[in-house]
Amino acid sequence: MVGRSQADRNQLPLLLLRLLCLLPTGLPVRSVDVNRSTDNITVRQGDTAILRCFVEDKSYKVAWLNRSGIIFAGQDKWSLDPRVELDKRSVLEYSLRIQKVDVYDEGPYTCSVQTQHHTKTTQIYLIVQVPPKISNISSDITVNEGSNVTLVCMANGRPDPIITWRHLTPTAREFEGEEEFLDIQGITREQSGKYECKAANEVASADVKQVRITVNYPPIITESKSIEATTGKKASLRCVANAEPIPDFEWYKDDTRINSAQGLEIKSIGNRSTLVVANVTEEHYGNYTCVATNKLGVTNTSLYLYKRVLPTNPITASERGSNANFKRKGPGTVIADNGSTSMVASIWLMAASLFFLFCKC
Repeated sequence: MVGRSQADRNQLPLLLLRLLCLLPTGLPVRSVDVNRSTDNITVRQGDTAILRCFVEDKSYKVAWLNRSGIIFAGQDKWSLDPRVELDKRSVLEYSLRIQKVDVYDEGPYTCSVQTQHHTKTTQIYLIVQVPPKISNISSDITVNEGSNVTLVCMANGRPDPIITWRHLTPTAREFEGEEEFLDIQGITREQSGKYECKAANEVASADVKQVRITVNYPPIITESKSIEATTGKKASLRCVANAEPIPDFEWYKDDTRINSAQGLEIKSIGNRSTLVVANVTEEHYGNYTCVATNKLGVTNTSLYLYKRVLPTNPITASERGSNANFKRKGPGTVIADNGSTSMVASIWLMAASLFFLFCKC
């Protein structure tokens, strides 16, 4: 509730006296109801306010006043404001209509009724509510990791709006407190992104605006993998690095920087770089280095291109057939690949036995 000022109360008797002087003479005025109550009417900015006033007899003299002066005296309009008019739905009604209410319309309004015996007054206090509106918010900013950041969000409204901040991440963290200023000490890369300021009161929907914080940080390689490649085939080595700003990439073979030539091609898009070998030869095998750089730092990682050795296929039993290869297991013994003792082995054993018996005799 908005209280009446002392100046408004002091001016009201003077306005009543002015009004009484303008009314026709000959009407007795016995008393003025000073101990009147005040009704409050709350209207949203831009809406229409109707201040109700009724009389008991249509012959009574009626007028509307506010702190600025006389608005209506009877049917005569004294105010120059085109938004103000009488609202008479019956002969005993003398209500005041104010269209497109604004904040400067707020204050006390008095309906003064002059009867044959005394003056009655009804006072209404008009309260104008204003939807929340963000009037000033920080611009998008870029800072280095570890810096201190302060965001500002100013809003107007009646009643005063409540301001809240939220970091627009998958978790949508809402910061504690209801402050126009959001302080972030030692900001990290995880705290980059959009921040939402919301100004809310009970008059209308909240007003919402956003500000983006970009946090610069040096590169860090998050993905790299050594691979095997066959001679004569295509091969690709890949390197991924997170950084802000986006990093520049360089590739090295041992200590020699690689350019896109002689069958080698470097493809860098965003935070990803790929070294493509169109036709792998013996000289391409070995150690490679991926280097990621931005204005805040540099980092690197090693990758290897290995030679792939193709496995030999074993000979099946059907391919061997009857011409099996024999392996010598020991003196005088030959075993076929299928594990059976051949006829030749048996003859050798018989001959050795006879020779041993002959020598013994």
